[in-house]
Amino acid sequence: MDTARSEDSVLDAVGLHIQENLDDELVKEALKTGVDLRQYSKQIESELLQVENASIQDYIKESQNIASLHNQITACDSILERMEQMLSGFQSDLSSISDEIQTLQGQSIAMNIKLKNRQSVRGELSQFVHEIVVPESMISTILETAVTERQFLEQLHELNHKINFVKEQSFHDSKSALDVRDILEKLKIKAIAKIREFLLQKIYQFRKPMTNYQVPQNAMLKFRFFYEFLLANERHVAKEVRDEYVETMSKIYYSYFRSYWNRIMKLQFEDVADKDDLMGIEDTAKRSIFSSRPQLKNRSTIFSLGNRGNILTTDLEAGIIVPHAAQKSDTKYPYEGLFRSLHYALLDNCCREYLFLTDFFMVATAAAHDLFYMVLGKALGMFLKELESYIGECYDSIAIFLSIHVVYRYQVIMHKRGVPALDRYWETVHDILWPRFEYIMQLNIQSIKETDPSRLCSVDARPHHITRRYAEFSAAIVGLNESFPSERVNRLLALLQGEVENFVLRMAAEFPQRREQLVFLINNYDMMLGVIMERTTDDSKESESFKELLNARTAEFVDETLAPHFGGMMTFVKECEGLMERGQADRLRKDEKRVTTITRSFNRDWKKAIDDLNQEVMTSFTNFRNGTSILQAALTQLIQYYHRYQKILSLSTYKSLPIRNELINIHHIMVEVKKHKPNF
Repeated sequence: MDTARSEDSVLDAVGLHIQENLDDELVKEALKTGVDLRQYSKQIESELLQVENASIQDYIKESQNIASLHNQITACDSILERMEQMLSGFQSDLSSISDEIQTLQGQSIAMNIKLKNRQSVRGELSQFVHEIVVPESMISTILETAVTERQFLEQLHELNHKINFVKEQSFHDSKSALDVRDILEKLKIKAIAKIREFLLQKIYQFRKPMTNYQVPQNAMLKFRFFYEFLLANERHVAKEVRDEYVETMSKIYYSYFRSYWNRIMKLQFEDVADKDDLMGIEDTAKRSIFSSRPQLKNRSTIFSLGNRGNILTTDLEAGIIVPHAAQKSDTKYPYEGLFRSLHYALLDNCCREYLFLTDFFMVATAAAHDLFYMVLGKALGMFLKELESYIGECYDSIAIFLSIHVVYRYQVIMHKRGVPALDRYWETVHDILWPRFEYIMQLNIQSIKETDPSRLCSVDARPHHITRRYAEFSAAIVGLNESFPSERVNRLLALLQGEVENFVLRMAAEFPQRREQLVFLINNYDMMLGVIMERTTDDSKESESFKELLNARTAEFVDETLAPHFGGMMTFVKECEGLMERGQADRLRKDEKRVTTITRSFNRDWKKAIDDLNQEVMTSFTNFRNGTSILQAALTQLIQYYHRYQKILSLSTYKSLPIRNELINIHHIMVEVKKHKPNF
């Protein structure tokens, strides 16, 4: 079975070979032309034999050249062999050179390390020598050059550095430090003596009369390193300089501010508030001991702000008042203007002094505060003493409140300048001003509370002078309090407002008729509301309160004014609406005659009544705009009552009444009402 398979594979291979030969181009061509293959094979063999014979002949002809080529190849082999031996020698030489290079490289690295070490030692040694050696130029400069020269300052820096360096080397037991220590000590003593003399001379310059102390201060700041040198090398001399400066400047500031305070206080208005200048006291309370005639005193500036508030805005950082110039022009100022000028001078000097102290004497935080109060403590104490003395007798609450707000703003300015040194002083000033302000407020509140309307000179329906004072005063305080709100001020204003409202009610009770009472109340509420809204925000507590009171009294006045003319109709409308609300509309039948009387009375008198209303209302109120709005409210109320009256007559109970045909069209009334409408 295996033999059969082998034969089959052989036959397949033979068949494949035959097929490949048949595909040959020459075979295909021979088969196409019908050539005899045996003859063709012999022909091919003959041709191959001829080619072989020709090749042999060519080889014989070229035999000498082939022999020469063989010799040349042999010679090349010999040359290449010698070159191989030469290159092997080169390779051996290069190996030995590489070893030598590695040796040299190692030696180079070692020499480089030695060089770096020597350079490092040389640098440190030269630096050490430079820092420890005292050159001749330094000695001559310190001994001979003036301290104001730049060379002296430069050599002083260098001397300070060498002193510190020698101190440091002494801790390391450096022998060379001992060689220069004596000469450095002598130079230090000489430098300290010259610096001490220079700084003390500068400080003594402050004591000359009419000296602008900022000039020597600026000169000292240029040499601030002098004090640093003293502080580092001779503390007791530094303390001597500082103490001398503190003592000198303390006296200068005290003398300056004492003189300025005494001179500027002479510029205050002579007519100042006293204990009788209270809100509830009459203007004619005081009489002269030399005359029986009353001395009328103008209190308008005591309770109103006017342009006094400018010291918190445009005049807050204006130049200080110059006493001799003000005296020459005979200019007078309110107390808060003098307070502002005094404290702006204090603020300016304190800021400059604090910055000088921190810069020159190199102090900060608590140490700076302590040194500052050593310099200005005496002057500040004088300020507080004089302030407490004056405020204890002051009755001008607006002046005190303005002074309080000046302090608030100056405190902010000083913090912006990075000078918190006066915080403690400002707090003390507030502790003096606030209790006095509250005390004067309580006096005003009490004066209004104790005011007896029956003892006042005259009473009429116009706004009372006490309510006008209150309105001006309240508007001033509320407006000022908006920038730095204070709850204690709000409480005092609430108490004052309560007493004023009670006073207005007591005054109104002096009028016998309710209508006159309402006119008085409306005039006063309107005046107070107008003043307060003009100078404060619309949503202040005071304005909201008086709006409610004014609206309530206006509504009552409208009803009170309409009642004499249309009281029958108004009463009938209210009664009928009340019965309808209770479900008793059937009881309306009994009022048919009343309806007839009311309707005919209205038809007869309504035009005249409107004219009378206009005359009454417009002559009752001091504020024309307020009177016009009240008139419009009254006429609007009339139209509403008449509309409600017509609505009641349209009910089934009265629908059949003949009088309904006589009702005046409401549009006629509205046309008449429009004639009294204002043009603004």
